[in-house]
Amino acid sequence: MTLKMIRFLIAIFLCSMSFAISAQDTWKIKADNIDPKNYYGVTLANGVVGIVSSPEPLKVKDVVLNGAYDYYQRGRVSNILKTFNHVNMNLDVDGMRVTPQNISNYSQTLDMKNAALITEFDIENKASVTTEMMSLRHLPYTALIMVEIKAHKDITITPMSVIEAPNHLSDVRNYYAEIDRPHVLIPLLTSVGTSPSGKLKVAASNSFIFGEKHGAQPKLIHEDWDYNMHLAKFHKSLKAGETYKFALVASTVSSAQYADPQNEAERLTIFAMLEGTDRLLKRHREAWTEIWKSDIVVDGQPTITRDIRFALYHLYSFAREGTSYSLSPMGLSGLGYNGHVFWDTELWMYPPLLMLQPDMARSLLDYRFERLEAARQNAKSHGYKGAMFPWESSANGSEDTPVWALTGPFQHHITGCIGWAFWKYYEVTGDMDWLREKGYPVLKEVADFWSSRVERNGPGRYDINNVIGANEWQENIDNNAFTNGMAITTLTYATKAAKALGLVPNPDWMHVADNIPILKFENGVTKENATYIGETIKQADVNLLSYPLEIVNKKEDIKRDLDYYLPRYAKDGPAMGISILVVLYSRLGMMHEAEKIFAESYKRNEVPPFGVLSECAGGTNPYFATGAGGMLQAVLSGFGGLTIGEKGVSQLPQSSLPKGWKSIAVTGVGKDKQTFKVPNVK
Repeated sequence: MTLKMIRFLIAIFLCSMSFAISAQDTWKIKADNIDPKNYYGVTLANGVVGIVSSPEPLKVKDVVLNGAYDYYQRGRVSNILKTFNHVNMNLDVDGMRVTPQNISNYSQTLDMKNAALITEFDIENKASVTTEMMSLRHLPYTALIMVEIKAHKDITITPMSVIEAPNHLSDVRNYYAEIDRPHVLIPLLTSVGTSPSGKLKVAASNSFIFGEKHGAQPKLIHEDWDYNMHLAKFHKSLKAGETYKFALVASTVSSAQYADPQNEAERLTIFAMLEGTDRLLKRHREAWTEIWKSDIVVDGQPTITRDIRFALYHLYSFAREGTSYSLSPMGLSGLGYNGHVFWDTELWMYPPLLMLQPDMARSLLDYRFERLEAARQNAKSHGYKGAMFPWESSANGSEDTPVWALTGPFQHHITGCIGWAFWKYYEVTGDMDWLREKGYPVLKEVADFWSSRVERNGPGRYDINNVIGANEWQENIDNNAFTNGMAITTLTYATKAAKALGLVPNPDWMHVADNIPILKFENGVTKENATYIGETIKQADVNLLSYPLEIVNKKEDIKRDLDYYLPRYAKDGPAMGISILVVLYSRLGMMHEAEKIFAESYKRNEVPPFGVLSECAGGTNPYFATGAGGMLQAVLSGFGGLTIGEKGVSQLPQSSLPKGWKSIAVTGVGKDKQTFKVPNVK
């Protein structure tokens, strides 16, 4: 064999190895150059409990509990509840507390495929530690942390399970109990407290799991340090070269979920403890394997595939089927925007979930349906008929926008966004029973709202005055393009829904829709509102009439609006706005323009060390799930050509993809779990 041939074979081998590594890396994001002063954590969540990582070893930053709200930190409006930190740990090695100062080789890796955070570090020259943490997908209130300690010298370790109360919880009570059974001792570390106003009772409980092969269960010691922290610990001697493993299970609930949260938290922890790590891992991974049947792969672009999966991972983590919980702009990554539910849900995060996870999407709609009566009351309070959904919604569906923000009384397009989302669910699923029981009742109320909201000033002049549009930088304007367009769309959808059910629609709905104006400049550009003269805009507004509304649908009109408004988008605007332009340029076949701005839809918003998305470039409020939803729409409905209509999810003709994208494959789409592929035919 010649030297040239040997080099060729080596090159082929290295290329195949590189491909294998790249393929594996599309599922993992590793942070190994961690700066605690410039750290934005990644979230482990299962749609109910969100756990936000920390740069400190064996710690997490926050634990957020979905569905639980109370009034704190933001004056007179509610905030999603930060519950007990029940998954923190301490570790002493030969009496020395492990801290950032005495560890090295510290890294954290998010395994998106298995929804787990793997943390590794060395403790001087004494030991190496690996932990794996997850918010269990099959157990909505329970987390699992597995710990492995490998001794490099003869050492004594003292692991500690810690429960800490955030400052806003009051009347905190700490408990420790041991339930003795013939073959196992079940230790329970529990904390209970009340939310700031006393509205809710909150509880958390955890327990160790010890493997049988390590012999007898170690003796546990309970230490109650003060009202806001207590711990359970044990001592263990290890020989050089020995590896010791144990695990921790931890559950948290509130009286928003259970009447007796303390007992329920303890029961759930006992259940998980006696299930054992093997069974817990098996069911957690099986659940995520099923979720990941709905996936997006860009052949030839492993980095972009990883970025797409990172966005999918967060939406999948923040949503949960069968819960009637919705999504806030920051998901379960912290207290951003108070955990309230905005239009971000229906217009930005909902469409990718509807295409890929219809059952998760249905939970978001169930959240709105269960608060329909509150929306009716809101409409009455403002002198309108039907249902007027709040701009910011939390527990009971009443308006929860801070009083100083005018968006609460005036950003009415959200009512249209909700009606739009309800009809789209029917188009994707064809579920007639759902349409009859939930879809049409909401659409009817939405249509009645718009019929009462317009001011009937003559043919073609059924004006919608004094609103705030999607571009929130212009307040109290008349005939906003997006608001008017959404009103027209949902009045039409309510009419279609009635006919689908064999009912006679209110003829006034289409009469109103036919007379709502969409304003234009003299050159044919769609005018954002009656007084708009070209100011910088916060985000997409007019361009939303082309996608997703398809009211402005002629190519020359779409391009005219794009050319006018793209230069007017604020450089410091939120992440999702640009994604709409990517969709439109792609659908126009202007792939160079689409590719050029695609990275702007998310890349400039990444923050270290994982690349989680902030709301705006240079922002510090991750994870911005709204931006993830926008970026995914750019891929699915732009480059992928997917659209939702009367045929459910279908695919538009697509002529090309960005440079270097060999193909896109979207799997697990819609109720029939279809696969759509787009080859690059350049």
